[in-house]
Amino acid sequence: MAKYIEMIRIRFLMMLAYRTNYYTGILIYSINIGAYYFLWNAIYAGKSEIEGLSSIQMTTYVAVAWMARAFYFNNIDREMAMEIKEGKVAVELIRPYSYLMMKTMQGLGEGIFRLFFFSFPGMLIVSLIFPLEFSADANTWGLFAVSILLSFMINTQLNLLTGITTFFLYNNTGLIRAKRVIIELFSGLLLPISFFPGWAQSVMNYLPFQGISYIPSMIFTNGFTGGEALHGILIQAIWVIVLIVPIRVLWLLAKKQLVIQGG
Repeated sequence: MAKYIEMIRIRFLMMLAYRTNYYTGILIYSINIGAYYFLWNAIYAGKSEIEGLSSIQMTTYVAVAWMARAFYFNNIDREMAMEIKEGKVAVELIRPYSYLMMKTMQGLGEGIFRLFFFSFPGMLIVSLIFPLEFSADANTWGLFAVSILLSFMINTQLNLLTGITTFFLYNNTGLIRAKRVIIELFSGLLLPISFFPGWAQSVMNYLPFQGISYIPSMIFTNGFTGGEALHGILIQAIWVIVLIVPIRVLWLLAKKQLVIQGG
């Protein structure tokens, strides 16, 4: 594990060299959260709650969902696509470590950097501007920490799957973009899943996207408590295990399919 921990450290230091980008990112995210705040205030006008969430819970949900995104979001699918197209993956495959684990650890290093230099200061700034409600229950924070780690794993696994498809498609830029839009829509980032029509909620219950943003955000805002929160974390854990299978199968097929363009 020492070499993988070193990869986390190296990626963290690389991100630290360009930390100014994330300070401006905090401003952009704050503006984005502000836009959603005024939008939901207009929607909630005259209503105490909608779908079990009060106005202040919804404001907190939006803020947490976007700041949590800074932790679980990464571009390893784009990095993999570039390395495969440029032939660099051939060198990576002969190194004494797992290529997929290496990319995962790089994503984790990036996520840890974003957590400390983006999410934490971002939430502090946003909480001074907009009315947010933070739970004082240590159990809620503990469950949220577990949930957000699982959301990182699910999002990273989906990125790995998308990146591996480059072996077969050679140019999967469109797929990467489509994947990002699908995740933002169906993960609960833009709109809580409980706000979707019943039939759509039933469909999304069989998809892994809810484990990326909706479940951790609902746990943090106490939209899920007790058994509901544990059930949500169980769903996330199941998807983490389930997604290992297609990743392994596709990776084995991809290595047999390996063609180095220009290599």
